[in-house]
Parts: sequence; structure tokens; C-alpha cells
Amino acid sequence: MGPKSARAYSTIREWIASGKLSPGDKLPSERTLVDDLEIGRTALRAVLARLVTERVLGVRGRSSYFVRSHHSNDAVSVSKPEGLEPWRIHGERTIYDNRWVKLDLVDVEPPGVERFEHHVVRLQHVAIAAVLDDQDRVLMLWRYRFVPQEWGWELPGGIVDAGEDAQRTALREVEEETGWRPDSLEHVVTYQPMVGMVDSPHEIFIGRGAQRIGDPTDIEEAGHVEWVPLADIPKLMTRGDLMGSGTLVALLHILATRGDNTSTASA
Repeated sequence: MGPKSARAYSTIREWIASGKLSPGDKLPSERTLVDDLEIGRTALRAVLARLVTERVLGVRGRSSYFVRSHHSNDAVSVSKPEGLEPWRIHGERTIYDNRWVKLDLVDVEPPGVERFEHHVVRLQHVAIAAVLDDQDRVLMLWRYRFVPQEWGWELPGGIVDAGEDAQRTALREVEEETGWRPDSLEHVVTYQPMVGMVDSPHEIFIGRGAQRIGDPTDIEEAGHVEWVPLADIPKLMTRGDLMGSGTLVALLHILATRGDNTSTASA
């Protein structure tokens, strides 16, 4: 993000923080913002796209931006069902264990069902990062994975070391695998990729901006590094060129929270 874009970004955030713009308020037109912020239209759209990604702004149609409610992220129309019983766990035993994978047999009893032993695979805690630039591109790696014996695009990420914060892991992995250092990363979701049988928490982080610091240092994990346009993501997904649940979850989150701004930012 250049100096003018950074100044425009900070100014809009200040308008919101100071109350000049309140939740639900519509932003001035692009023409007015271009004049008031002394910025080009293309750069302005990149700034607005970032604020939409960060859920500071919402967008209706192609270019009608509004300030999101501070509580809109938490508002849902369904409530959690009450009175349901969880499975009872009577014990467990390990049948295989090393630093990468652990296999347990867990003695479980679902409500109203006879107890039985359930296989549970325990893998490592993982952190994954999607880093975007001011041209609406995401930092990705083209890699070969021998398990499916396929090439594909992935986001940088890796195992959270013992005692390491997941955000620190995500920052470190981006640097080691791509040679770029993110300006910052924000946690957006934690999920389990195969919740029925596998225990492996995945944490997704998203950031804007990065600085080139050199060549990748993790030779085993590094691949071809490229800034991939977000506009290409749906087609790459359809073609099966995106690999790994972390990559898919992060990119789907970005596309979902951008609303209709995909076409706006690329216009």
C-alpha cells in the first residue's frame, strides 16, 4: 500500500472511530472520495476492498459502501438447541504414537446407543495465512504433494511448535516458505478439517500487505511463489487446482466477506 492509499485508509478508519461515520451510514460517492482523499480511483477501490475484507465496510451493488455495525459479526438468526446429551467418554488407549501422528481407541457411549471403541487420529496444530496485497492478489505457492500425486496452489502454513503462538507460526511460515514478511495478520477462524475421526486444530489468519525480504529458506516446503489474483480463485477451485482444506477455508472466507466487491475492485 502506497503513501496515498495508506493515508486514505487511515482517514476512513478515523471517520468511523470519531463518529463522523456511524454504523449503517453510507460512504460518499467514489467521485467525492477521490476528491476528498486526493487519491486515484483505482487506488481508492483497493482501499475500499481492504476495508470490506476486514469487515469494516459493507457493499451493496457495485459501488455503494456503508459502515458495518460493530455487532453485525455476532448476529445470527438461529439459536443453539438445548437439552441434548453429549457422548460419554469412558476412557482411551493409544495404539500408535510418534511426533507426527497418534492413533487412539476411545471408549465412547452415544446417547441411547451401546458403548464402543472409536478410532481417533490426532495430528498436529496447524496455522495457515492468506496474505493480500493492494492489487487484490493473494500470496500462494505452486507445490507438488506426493500423497495425492498432484500439483496445486496452496497458502503458506505449517505446524505450531510447542510453546509457540499460532499467529507467530503463521508469520514465520510465510517468511520461510515465500520470502515475504506480512505487515500483520488477523485471526479469522479455527476449525477441524475432519471432525468425525481426526483431531487437528487449524487456525486461519488473514492479512494485508507484505515486504519482500529475500528467497524462501524452507527448501522442503517452498514451491513456486506467486501473487494470484482473487478473481482467479473461483475458476482455480472449479478446476481442482487448490489443495488443502486450510487453503480452501481461508479463500472462501475472503470471497464470502467481500460481498459483491469482487467485480468492483477489478473494474
